[in-house]
Amino acid sequence: MRRLKKPLPSGRAVVTRVFTQVGFYVALLAIWQALVLAKIWPPYLFPTPVGVWESLQTGFADHSFWIAIAVSMERMAIGYAISAFLGTILGLLLVASRFLEDTLGRLIVSLQSLPSLCWLPLAILWFGLTERAILFVVVMGSMLSVTISTESGLRNVPPIYSMAGRNLGARAARLFFYVLLPASLPHLLSGLKQGWAFAWRSLIAGEMIFVTLGLGQLLMMGRDLNDINEVVAVMLLIVAIGFLTDAFFFRILEQSIQRKWGLTPAS
Repeated sequence: MRRLKKPLPSGRAVVTRVFTQVGFYVALLAIWQALVLAKIWPPYLFPTPVGVWESLQTGFADHSFWIAIAVSMERMAIGYAISAFLGTILGLLLVASRFLEDTLGRLIVSLQSLPSLCWLPLAILWFGLTERAILFVVVMGSMLSVTISTESGLRNVPPIYSMAGRNLGARAARLFFYVLLPASLPHLLSGLKQGWAFAWRSLIAGEMIFVTLGLGQLLMMGRDLNDINEVVAVMLLIVAIGFLTDAFFFRILEQSIQRKWGLTPAS
């Protein structure tokens, strides 16, 4: 069977798309500046674009932003790796065992409704004000989402795929790795993306509570100093890191998987 390939967009379409995106953000900046000029709120409550830009320049010039980004991303890498591994394993176990699905599976779905901040008091009681407490919050904020997505992805594979694989001689591990896993990859990747977003938010929340290096701490320092420009500057950094992670990791990974397994949608 031939794989249907989505045609590459024309140069004109790419240029139009870029101009649309740039125009959107320029319009947002214009609205922001218009609200500043309207003086609806005092300057210490509503920052100016210039003030936020100067705060960004200062933070990068004195390396405080670079240090905070490096520390937060290190914690994020460790916590997310643990949550992705444990979440995937738990999802596989729930699919493999009806008993676990009816017991542990129900509990996981219930726990998923807890905001990540609810794990923070427990983390402090168990681990104290340490790195392990922050990692615990990150793992618990992300792992459950990955578990549910993994289970859902494997259960939503059409039964005809398994039947076809068995008819072709695939059994056990070969059936899983060559049939079930590729068919469930879109759900799995979506769960990993969602898990990353939950982990990122959990990390920032944990850093805001602890007196420790990181973007969350810079956010609280800006609040304590009543520096609205720094608060918004750090918020923009947090959003930018999320955007760049999606654009240069998850989106590229998603496109690579689609090309490899022939999952690219037809035009």
